[in-house]
Amino acid sequence: MTEDDTVDDHDLLSIGAFAARARLSAKALRLYDRLGLLAPAHVDEVTGYRYYRAGQVESARLVALLRQLDMPLARIAEVLGAEGPEAAGRLAAYWTAVEARVAGQRTLAEYLRGRLSGRTSEMYEKFVIETVDVPAQVVITESRHTLADELPTWIGASFGRLEEAARECGGVTGAPFVVYHSEVSMESDGPVESCVPVADEAAARAWAAGQGRAWKTTVRVEPAARLAYTRITKAQVAHPQILAAFEAVEQWVAGEGLEMTAPSREIYFADWDASGPEDPVCDVAFPVR
Repeated sequence: MTEDDTVDDHDLLSIGAFAARARLSAKALRLYDRLGLLAPAHVDEVTGYRYYRAGQVESARLVALLRQLDMPLARIAEVLGAEGPEAAGRLAAYWTAVEARVAGQRTLAEYLRGRLSGRTSEMYEKFVIETVDVPAQVVITESRHTLADELPTWIGASFGRLEEAARECGGVTGAPFVVYHSEVSMESDGPVESCVPVADEAAARAWAAGQGRAWKTTVRVEPAARLAYTRITKAQVAHPQILAAFEAVEQWVAGEGLEMTAPSREIYFADWDASGPEDPVCDVAFPVR
């Protein structure tokens, strides 16, 4: 609400009285006013004192309760700006995201407990490590600096763009894969490179030349290599489970006296959307010699 000089003074509460009734501090009320969450019903032009209507108590208490959910002020404004089922839906969407984050943190805590307690060998035993020789292949690629929380969305989107482009490059000839040129975490942003093998190198280079710099697209020949890899399920692709897969392959490579010759990668050989949590979908691999 905005300042209203026509309000009945008998219907107004001082900021102190309103704060006590709403169970909020005066400082919080001033902050919520500045952010547009809970404006006073009237502001005295001379003194600058804020006054609130008794009918605003429910909104004030709602703000306080939402804050107890650690909801950011901007999200609170979205909830307050909606009504009925829409407001409830916005709260539900926020809480679903919170539960997903907590579930990921719980899994990470379990993973870290295993590492700190010296149970890493047990964690790696479930991964079967094999090697395979793969031929050279022409790939169209898209690169980006990204943090871990943005990575899954970007991988799916970049694969979609590259697979569509592959139609102009003789078609897709192999499983798409992601190359990690540097660490990707919540603190490190790569870069990471999505790659889709295609049949026609000349057509691919013509395609890349016409893309400009919009998606940092390139064409290159991925050399033939021997890969040390482990196959994981869709559930294991999630962070931090996938970290154990990478570490298991690294440990195996070191134990076999092999040398890593190129960055690690994830090779997605299955239809992601059609796969269930326990279906194999990805190979975590390192080129070795």
